[in-house]
Amino acid sequence: MEFLPENLQSYIDNHSRPEPELLQKLNRETHLKVTMPQMIAGHLQGQVIRMLSLIHKPKYALEIGSYTGYSGICLAEGLVEGGKLYSIEIDPEKEDMITRYWQEAGILHKTELIIGNAVEEIPKIPHQFDLVFIDADKINYPNYYDLVIDKLAIGGLILGDNVLWSGKVVDPDKNDKDTLAIRAFNQKIQNDNRVENVLIPVRDGLMVARKIA
Repeated sequence: MEFLPENLQSYIDNHSRPEPELLQKLNRETHLKVTMPQMIAGHLQGQVIRMLSLIHKPKYALEIGSYTGYSGICLAEGLVEGGKLYSIEIDPEKEDMITRYWQEAGILHKTELIIGNAVEEIPKIPHQFDLVFIDADKINYPNYYDLVIDKLAIGGLILGDNVLWSGKVVDPDKNDKDTLAIRAFNQKIQNDNRVENVLIPVRDGLMVARKIA
């Protein structure tokens, strides 16, 4: 998922806000104990997500795909007083790890972890969102977009992770279901006149869409 030369990536990391000690610990534990640890947001992308949240100052945020809780900590830092992050994770085995790190980060009081299928759970949340981060099963990316766009406030942001999909999006020989879904998600946003968007080539690609109508 890294497209830049290692020395240039190191320079970027060294000239960005350092990864906090708690997130370093979470990163290490994820790599030691969890399958497919590359799915974690990681230092640079985590800081980009945090910065966007701090700038946008959401009251209600939604995360689709908690994984081990790293990106949730980054998203929660930008919440306004009284704000709340809803985070949906389909794997119940990750609940203890997420909760433990969120408690250590001091954000449990402003988060709600939902264990379940996001397609079923999103409609149940009784709030309009200011910020949505999509980082779950790729085949449902277009469905997640359709489920959240009408629940997103004007001016709200949708962030979509892995939208370059290790470069497969531009490889005509790659037509598996996940790659097709990512392409469909990117094109859906590109064609939607309700949003303006920019695809940022950070790590495996981060789509940022802002609702304007």
